[in-house]
Formats: sequence, C-alpha cells, structure tokens
Amino acid sequence: MQGVHMKKAVSGLMLAIASVLPNAGWAQPASWPDRPVKIVVPFQAGSATDLITRQVALVLSRDFGQPFVVEAHPGAAAAIGSSIVARAAPDGYTLLMGGPAAVVTNRFTQKNLGYDPDKFELVSMVAYTPNILLTTPGQPFKTLPEMVAYARAHPGKLTYASFGTGTTSHLAGELLKQATGTDILHVPYKGAGEAIPALLGGQVSLYFDTIMTGLPQVRSGKLVALGMSTAKRSDQAPDIPTIAEQGYPGYDIAPWYGIVAPAGTPEPILDKLNAAINKALQSGELRTKLAEAGAEPYGGSRESFKELIAKEIPRTRKLLEQAGFVDK
Repeated sequence: MQGVHMKKAVSGLMLAIASVLPNAGWAQPASWPDRPVKIVVPFQAGSATDLITRQVALVLSRDFGQPFVVEAHPGAAAAIGSSIVARAAPDGYTLLMGGPAAVVTNRFTQKNLGYDPDKFELVSMVAYTPNILLTTPGQPFKTLPEMVAYARAHPGKLTYASFGTGTTSHLAGELLKQATGTDILHVPYKGAGEAIPALLGGQVSLYFDTIMTGLPQVRSGKLVALGMSTAKRSDQAPDIPTIAEQGYPGYDIAPWYGIVAPAGTPEPILDKLNAAINKALQSGELRTKLAEAGAEPYGGSRESFKELIAKEIPRTRKLLEQAGFVDK
C-alpha cells in the first residue's frame, strides 16, 4: 500500500511540474509587471533617446509600482541594442526604445543585421524631435525660397551636413532635394558634435539639426533657421515656419521614439503598456521634461504605430535609392 501511495504522490508531483513548466519564467498578463522592467536604449547614455527614455521610465515606474530600468547598449547605428531586445524572452520585461534606425533604416543600410525589424511588436509611439534646417548668416540667402532659388541657379554648389549616412538628418536632406528639385551635396559626419562646428566654420552650407541643439544657435544669432522639418510648427519655436507651409506640402520628417517589444510578447501586456504610455504622455510633468529634451509628445494606438511604420519603410527606401545608398 505504501508503494501505491508513493506512486500516486510522485504522479501528482509530475503533473504539477508539467502544468507549471510551459509557463516557467514567462509573464502572466494579469500580474505583469511583478518585477523590474528593462528598457534598452540603443544609443549612448546622455543621447536624446536616453534622456527621453529615462523620463518615460520614471513615470511608468511610478504608475506600475515596479522599477523601469534604462540600459544603454550603443553601437552599429542602434543594431546592437536592437539585437539584444529581439533575442530577449517575450515576457514584457525587456523593451526597446526604438526609432527610425532600429525599426526602419537598418534593414536597408546594414548587411547581416542580426535581427528582423519586422518581428518587433510595436507598442506605442512616445515622442518626436523636430529638426530645423539651418544655415549661416553669411550665405547669400536668408529664407527657404531664396535658398531654393540659389540652389537651382548653382546646382551642386551647396552642401548639407548630417549626423551620419542613413540618419534622419540625412534623409531630411534627400527629401528636401526631392521636394525642391535641387542638387545639394550630402556631407556625412559622425554626429551632431562634428556637424554643427562644420556648419559654423563654413565647411558646409546647410544642416538639419535637432531643435534641442539647433534652436539655441538660432536664438543667439549664430545660425539662421530656414524651416522646420515637421508637418506643424514646433511648440518650442512657433515663430519658425515649416518647410511644408513654404510651398512644399507633405514635407514631414523627424526623428521619432517608440517602445517596441520582442516578437511573441502577449497582447494583453502590449495593450497595458500602450495605455500606460498614452496616459503618461498626458502628464504635464512628462510633457515639460520632454520639451527640455527637445522632444514633443506623440502617443497613439498600436495600430497607428503600425501604420506609421508601413509608410516609413517605402519612403525611406526611395530616399536611400535617390542618395545612391541602396540599389533600385
């Protein structure tokens, strides 16, 4: 009899283990999060992406009652950090603050990428950073229409800087050339820290810079703003007209920041995160902090995030083809 009881006990134990194993280590949507959540930033600590992510993480930590910890894993134009998240368990405890490079551009600019951008679960757009088209006071033009007229009269003479090939500042220049029918030479730099001095020093004629670093130079009189790259004027610089309203409707391009998760992350967790991020973006405190980082709140549904990416992919490919960076 004792042997029978022992067999039943062992059998019951095995059934209990079997029922637990499939879920071991995986988040149950109802209880998520019940431990710290990691948000990977695929750029350097102190970058705009890092600053924006840290502000969002503070609000989410408070709302969920669990730490949202930001980890920077820079390198390879966001590919290193993106790969880490793509390989992580799809349990809602590892997220990525994605952007144009991680989710869109890298598929065209890097071979052997190490992850599939299409397999990320899109959670929510968070913010975007308006770019300003800048020039120096010494140029023979002071407005966008004057610049376009000059560029058309002197094809190939003007140059524009970017903070790297394939970056939003590069694509903004290519979109400008496409919209205006001008021939302006692209000069890539390794970052804004090199591009701004090149513009100030007269090595290049134009530069699309983020509002955070570009606007102070405009306010000081060292640089001239020709237009904003976004569809609407920036709340931080309402006096600077958009490129679109100066005769180029539809011109709209800017760095953006959005939370994505590994493929297979449960839908209830994704929905829960989306709702929390959108709620956080209504906070006056977060909106102020984003403005300090040169960003403006975005938000929206998971579906609207998918629609944005669906539009960005073909446009980015076309611009890179135009620049001769990818084959047609």
